Amino acid sequence: MKLAPRLAVLLTALAVTACAPQTSTNSSSDKDDKTGTLRVWLFQEVGNKPKEKVVDSVVTAFEKAHDGTKVDVEYIPVETRAQRVKAAFNDPASAPDVIEYGNTDTAGYVKDGGLLDVSKEFGDWTEAKDTDPTAKQSVTVDGKVYGAPFYVGVRALYYRTDVFKELGLEVPRTMAELATTARKIRAEKPELYGLVVGGAYTYGAMPFVWANGGELATGEGGSYTSAIHSAAAQKGIKAYTSLFGDDNCPAAKCAGMGGNDTITAFAAGKAGMAIGGDFSHTAVEAGKVKGKYAVVPLPGVKAGSVAPAFAGGNNIGVLKSTSHRTRAVQLMESLASKETQASMFEAMGFLPTFSDVRQRVAAEQPYVKPFAETLAAGTKFVPASPAWAQIDSSLVLPTMLQEVISGKKDVAGASGDAAKKMDEAFGSAG
Repeated sequence: MKLAPRLAVLLTALAVTACAPQTSTNSSSDKDDKTGTLRVWLFQEVGNKPKEKVVDSVVTAFEKAHDGTKVDVEYIPVETRAQRVKAAFNDPASAPDVIEYGNTDTAGYVKDGGLLDVSKEFGDWTEAKDTDPTAKQSVTVDGKVYGAPFYVGVRALYYRTDVFKELGLEVPRTMAELATTARKIRAEKPELYGLVVGGAYTYGAMPFVWANGGELATGEGGSYTSAIHSAAAQKGIKAYTSLFGDDNCPAAKCAGMGGNDTITAFAAGKAGMAIGGDFSHTAVEAGKVKGKYAVVPLPGVKAGSVAPAFAGGNNIGVLKSTSHRTRAVQLMESLASKETQASMFEAMGFLPTFSDVRQRVAAEQPYVKPFAETLAAGTKFVPASPAWAQIDSSLVLPTMLQEVISGKKDVAGASGDAAKKMDEAFGSAG
């Protein structure tokens, strides 16, 4: 699942993922069969054939290298994956050995007792040393590793080169310049949004919070406290919500928009700028702005800085209940290997999680460069807490943004209320 439509779909799907009931400790299998059938669940993509081709190639090589081992791959629909995974955690007999899962799911799945601790194997895996640090963080809970990163996705600033040239505009170097430039575009071309933003676009808003020194939460080891109401975070919320107005992106149109909506508007030629992902490239290329846009990292507060982006993406993990531990971990490593990630990039556009592989594909495909630069500048991740799924599904952050945009609450009031809801979720997940 890619970010938009794939990661956007992923995040919404993750949002509705209910925590599975705690599995019993005896669900961990003591068996380690070196032959037999390994069952694998991967996500069904919008266009799945290229992904299947890459996976088939990995499976063929794996079966050839491990005599007596068969691999059975099933592509599961994103919409029903929550129920499927919950059932798998509670019924080891019907569970797969290896699964693909969304990276914001890690903490919840670990709490539910479903994922195998592969810290030792990951540490011994020669390719793992080149894993991007944020990608590694997305498979780590309390210092233990529960899978291998499969791909990563980040957002950057898309802008219309033709509009910028016509209006004599410079590419924004700071967040303040970004807002000023957006308003200039809207003033000169009222049929366009300057910078199209969305009140339901959490991961479009978060770089503003992070760039201003704010955080979603503080803590570690499963114990978190909300920080969304801190002075720094409030500054970022104010910077983002100030973009909702008739002088840029009218609240009546933009308050309800999510990430997909903003990219759809940009691709249709209705905006001068948008915050979109590497995964948005295909949609933009298929739109009216093909050949008339460029992408740069989203600027931070200071000139020359890059606003931290959310590192989205998916991982490959092994279920604790597997009776083929050694082979399942080997298959996980094959599916998440450098060779496979390079092939997945060619087939699906998935950004590799290995720094060296990403540099190589960026050299081959120029459109990757600003996203690779964004990743290199440092990214952020959600709190590694099982509470995140609840916070996400309860729309705590979009509600906060929309309360400010509508004028229902000021930034302090809305962020304070959001912090209380987040702390309740963190408390109940402990």
